Amino acid sequence: MAILGNLLVMVAVCRDRQLRKIKTNYFIVSLAFADLLVSVLVMPFGAIELVQDIWIYGEMFCLVRTSLDVLLTTASIFHLCCISLDRYYAICCQPLVYRNKMTPLRIALMLGGCWVIPMFISFLPIMQGWNNIGIIDLERISKPRLGQDLHVIEKRKFNQNSNSTYCIFMVNKPYAITCSVVAFYIPFLLMVLAYYRIYVTAKEHAHQIQMLQRAGAPTESRFQPTDQHSTHRMRTETKAAKTLCIIMGCFCLCWAPFFVTNIVDPFVDYTVPGQVWTAFLWLGYINSGLNPFLYAFLNKSFRRAFLIILCCDDERYRRPSILGQTVPCSTTTINGSTHVLRDAVECGGQWESQSHPPASSPLVAAQPSDT
Repeated sequence: MAILGNLLVMVAVCRDRQLRKIKTNYFIVSLAFADLLVSVLVMPFGAIELVQDIWIYGEMFCLVRTSLDVLLTTASIFHLCCISLDRYYAICCQPLVYRNKMTPLRIALMLGGCWVIPMFISFLPIMQGWNNIGIIDLERISKPRLGQDLHVIEKRKFNQNSNSTYCIFMVNKPYAITCSVVAFYIPFLLMVLAYYRIYVTAKEHAHQIQMLQRAGAPTESRFQPTDQHSTHRMRTETKAAKTLCIIMGCFCLCWAPFFVTNIVDPFVDYTVPGQVWTAFLWLGYINSGLNPFLYAFLNKSFRRAFLIILCCDDERYRRPSILGQTVPCSTTTINGSTHVLRDAVECGGQWESQSHPPASSPLVAAQPSDT
């Protein structure tokens, strides 16, 4: 599911010119690439170890696989954080502020940071063994009796009952705190703040339209949108707010148990059972399979692109020509960010969508209008 979903997202953006014009989609493609690497380079070896109950690839590849695990999952979380910040600037700030903040250079720097920063908490400390400093002598200090000096790492790596060895990743207190704060808690805090502001903006906008609807006032002096327009807009805002809750709920459900355990384990002398570690780790991996559905499949433009790909370029799912019938439109403003509302038009007796398809929600994939 993770491989196919993330591949589909990447192919859709590469083939669809309209999707490439939206800045947020650059983050979504990079996120899909990170999750694709997780599903190709990390998950299979973990699954083989679970099924065979033994690690057969040697100690060096265990370090490489662990480093890739930390690098790619952290990169995935960083991309989720960048997407939330991009949407915050698009929805909650003035259009000029968004254009100044999210320049092509800044987007490139943010994407580069999503990949470079995780290297400092993955390959560098893990390959140097900094995460094990202080753990090796723990068991000898606490139980110095003769014959009882097998330290904690070796105990977890070797199963005396099945005579099996495992690929175990253990961390000392400094590394556990640093890694968890950088990889999860800081991005989590930024995502909460960004999505909270977006949610408040959505509620304020829906309330504003409700008041205008009751008073019979137009949304803008130049346009006179009907009640159908306002109702559609309120439904869109409500759906978008629910989508934000789903995104944050899935992110917390998938990663919070692992990173809480990651900090707690060193402070309880590494007594967390291995089965609990495995369950929480794979719960985090599931997030890489959910991201394509949360960030792409909920978007109408992406869904149309997916249908075109899966149905072998079926013309039924292509956008109508931009030279077709002019579509009446009205505008509405969210904190100074102007969004265009277009009606479906009746063409040839059949209802068709507009020439430039709107995002599934201005909050999920919104870009400020250039007008």
